[in-house]
Amino acid sequence: MGVFDCKTCHNPMLMENSSTVLGSKGLIRKHEFVRIIIQCLHSLGYRNSASCLESESGISYKSMDFELLESQMLSGNWDDCIDTLNAIKDLMDETRASALFLVFKQCLLECLNRGDDAMALAVLRKEVSASRLGKDKVQNLAQSILSIRDKEFGKKDDNVVAELRKKLLAELERLLPPPITLPERRLEHLVETAVTAQIDSCMYHNTLDSLSLYEDHCCGRVQIPTQTIQILTEHKNEVWFVQFSNNGDYLASSSSDCTAIIWKVLQDGKLILQHTLRSHQNPVSFVAWSPDDTKLLTCGNGEVLKLWDVETGTCKHTFGDHGFIVSSCAWFPDSKRLVCGSSDPKKGIYMWDCDGHEIKAWKGMRMPQILDLAVTPDGENLISIFSDKEIRILNIGTNTERVISEEHPITSLSVSGDSKFFIVNLNSKEIHMWDVAGKWDTPLKYMGHEQHKYVIRSCFGGLNSTFIASGSENTQVYIWNRRNPRPIEVLSGHSMTVNCVSWNHRRPQMLASASDDHTIRIWGPSLSKKIQPDKLN
Repeated sequence: MGVFDCKTCHNPMLMENSSTVLGSKGLIRKHEFVRIIIQCLHSLGYRNSASCLESESGISYKSMDFELLESQMLSGNWDDCIDTLNAIKDLMDETRASALFLVFKQCLLECLNRGDDAMALAVLRKEVSASRLGKDKVQNLAQSILSIRDKEFGKKDDNVVAELRKKLLAELERLLPPPITLPERRLEHLVETAVTAQIDSCMYHNTLDSLSLYEDHCCGRVQIPTQTIQILTEHKNEVWFVQFSNNGDYLASSSSDCTAIIWKVLQDGKLILQHTLRSHQNPVSFVAWSPDDTKLLTCGNGEVLKLWDVETGTCKHTFGDHGFIVSSCAWFPDSKRLVCGSSDPKKGIYMWDCDGHEIKAWKGMRMPQILDLAVTPDGENLISIFSDKEIRILNIGTNTERVISEEHPITSLSVSGDSKFFIVNLNSKEIHMWDVAGKWDTPLKYMGHEQHKYVIRSCFGGLNSTFIASGSENTQVYIWNRRNPRPIEVLSGHSMTVNCVSWNHRRPQMLASASDDHTIRIWGPSLSKKIQPDKLN
């Protein structure tokens, strides 16, 4: 028999024993495995190979029920098609009704196409009523038929009718459950699920590269930043804060030397000084990039908030006055609105536009001292830390709020890029991760670092925000996989407290850390061993 002569075989004597299993654990039924291979060959366009496998194995990609339906539909034998659907066992009533609805719809359309309105009416009265579709489905069916007849159907030739029948068959193939039909691209889904499970179990996975199916996946620590590749020494005092821009092309840092610096990230991963921002009279404790990366906010410690133009490095606006003590600030997604919190309970939280016009304010007796705040990247929630131990999540659209209480004082807050999670640093040597939606009763906890008395900041990072990084009072940087409460890496290099870390959004293998030792360290993967740490003087 030539390859083009292969025929599908349903001879029960040739059918594989359905109890035969494959694999070392005996979890795979052989006839199911062969069947989804045949489906995969069809979807890849290897139809001759699929037919030969069906013939050799005695296993058909399509079940006998579905092959019967296919024959009846393509020939327009609607009465037998309806009988076949009604005879299928273990089919949920809702699924059966939906399948019958599609068949009746095609049958009625073809009656109308032939001009046989009487037959269409008879089908509606007799067959549809007998099928127990339900009043709503019958009404929908009648309305859809009238609509299609008036707007679309018209007079169709035989070729168009045949194509419509094939379309109906494809809809039923998606609707009917296994084993009558197979879910679309089942083998691809199973393989993808297996690969995803291997990625999820890999503590170091941090790359967009496609994975080989030829071997089990497991990344090494070379995928995450573990080695210092550059040391920035331009600040003259303790460096309190660092943050990469959203596009990953810049790094902003702030220091107790009363300056902030914008650094440019070059193509080769090196950073060079772009602008030094000098205007604050006090140490600069916080910076925030606008979502479009054209503007930068800087918070003076116990003083005002300033807005800078990133391209020119010039100060565009000063918010508030010297009586307004800013503790933190954040942007809304449009890059036109910003919020800032005050450590003065009487001031609360203000929303401004970029020209300093007040849009909204949250203040009063119920608004205590604000320690930190953030706006989720989707702009839907304003999260703030107040009264040391409480987290308030305010939905901007509905004005509803939820409060989470922690047992220990909170020092900082960071939100994931997908707006679903946030982390808080506690002075009890723990980092807690909560979900923004409020589905969790308890947080995920991460520990191992040192934090007692200073403000230590952490961040999400890596591919899909898989990792959490944090500074520590013991001079080290800690990295966790979000699924593991213990750190997977501890990075040494700084000589004093590490106050803040930031992971580059666009370069998942680049991390920055700011320390009381007056330096910023840029970390990269350990493949960079040949590169000696550079100092920028």
